[in-house]
Amino acid sequence: MLKDIEIAQQNQMEAISEIAQRAHIKEEALESYGKYKTKVNVDYLKEAKEKGKLILVTATNPTKAGEGKSTITIGLADSLRASGKDVIACLREPSMGPVFGLKGGATGGGYAQVMPMDEINLHFTGDMHAITAANNLVSAVLDNSIYQGNPLKIDPSKVVWKRCLDLNDRTLRDITIAQNKKSNGVERADHFTITVASETMAILCLAKDLADFQKRMESCIVAYTYDDKPITIKDLGIGGSLAVLMKDALKPNLVQTLEHTPVLVHGGPFANIAHGCNSLIATKTALKLSDYVVTEAGFGSDLGAEKFLDIKCRVGALKPSAIVLVTTCRALKLNGGKDEKELKTEDVQALEKGIANLSKHLDSMRQYDVPVIVCLNRFEEDTKQEIAALAKWCEEVKVDFSIATSFKDGSKGGLDLADKVVKLCERENHFHHLYDDNMSLEDKIKKIAQKIYGAKDVEFSELALNKLSDYTRRGYGKMMVCMAKTQNSLTDDAKVYGFPKDFVIHVKDVSLSVGAGFVVAYTGNILTMPGLPVHPNACDIGIDKKGKIYGLF
Repeated sequence: MLKDIEIAQQNQMEAISEIAQRAHIKEEALESYGKYKTKVNVDYLKEAKEKGKLILVTATNPTKAGEGKSTITIGLADSLRASGKDVIACLREPSMGPVFGLKGGATGGGYAQVMPMDEINLHFTGDMHAITAANNLVSAVLDNSIYQGNPLKIDPSKVVWKRCLDLNDRTLRDITIAQNKKSNGVERADHFTITVASETMAILCLAKDLADFQKRMESCIVAYTYDDKPITIKDLGIGGSLAVLMKDALKPNLVQTLEHTPVLVHGGPFANIAHGCNSLIATKTALKLSDYVVTEAGFGSDLGAEKFLDIKCRVGALKPSAIVLVTTCRALKLNGGKDEKELKTEDVQALEKGIANLSKHLDSMRQYDVPVIVCLNRFEEDTKQEIAALAKWCEEVKVDFSIATSFKDGSKGGLDLADKVVKLCERENHFHHLYDDNMSLEDKIKKIAQKIYGAKDVEFSELALNKLSDYTRRGYGKMMVCMAKTQNSLTDDAKVYGFPKDFVIHVKDVSLSVGAGFVVAYTGNILTMPGLPVHPNACDIGIDKKGKIYGLF
């Protein structure tokens, strides 16, 4: 089979104006970036009602190769359209860190891709650059204020706003700025996060519009004074500048699948260290324009789906109609104890043991009282015996089951899934959030850990407890919680597979994201700035004499 980029390069895209027409978007709302991608000015839809049914695609804990959640999301959208349904898909924008690092892009794969895949995976329409610039403008003005006489009385040792970069660079995790000369500024310790883990990214994805974005940004705490009073971006006086920088980035991007289904790609927070969902603006726009909206949340249901349901749906008053829980035979075998180098060989026993991981994810999603279907993203090496074992288990626990081959067959490979999802959307639905706003921050963290991860308990460091107490004292005790945890395990240890018993989640630190409206809890050894592997993808990517890109997956 051809590589993803080869399939993409052989595909003939339609003009973006035709895709917009299919998505019922007015031509005057388009702000095109060439022939095949456009920004959409959604102001004209402010008074329109949301009519679509919202379908969330999530997954079990992944292998290092990923389990094709984006591929199933795109494939399902294509299959729904092939079935005669009016549909728009909503995806996150890829970060260049993983593109040049290890994980790769986020435009699907095989014959279920979003186009133009090379541009989306790289600079796209510049949203990531705008977020990076806006975030770092805050840092520049903050440090300049300290240097220029420090009128706000900021304690340099209490600066909490971090700079960011949309690349994996471990050397920037802990640095010292303004070294050597007084004219360089006030020397202090500083830190970088990857752009997609920044609060600026989170705010873009949760803001209702540009005015709400500015208001949220202005509420962000950037530092504390010598007498421990918070300093906000509003105190720095640059809210207007941030809005100007972000005015285009707040507009969702319209592109297309290989089969010309409309897709809104907008916003891209990581799910293991941020809230893992595309923008609320894009999702609500799609719900106003189409009958079915297919979206995904990053990594497994323990991360992306929980945050989608408890953070994004809470902020946007969204009600999902169905949840698609994606798994693969290789993921189940890995969680059943099989060596990751042997996942292509048949092992029904390991698969059946690994179903415990799937069982926990299913249990977690059922706690929200939304109809769920298990989808097997089928690979060529999957055997009839393995598939039969999974199908039998689904029948035993009374959950709908479908096999999808969207990667190999495009829309034809997901017709059964599409049919079952449509029927699922009509079932009784009593969606609710996992925790109540009035619960303490500690109790919210414990509830997520115990009900979604299956943990026995949560152990808080003294630092984390002191900060949580301080946040509550300052009036932030009713905020949502965003867990930062490894994606590879239900626990906070990336090497623990399956569904272990009696484990403890370790909360080592927390941080306050006032603009986003949540407190981030850092567990295990989670990092907010990834590093590159021994052989990064960047070493294999290039462009030939004819201008064709190669090596991009």
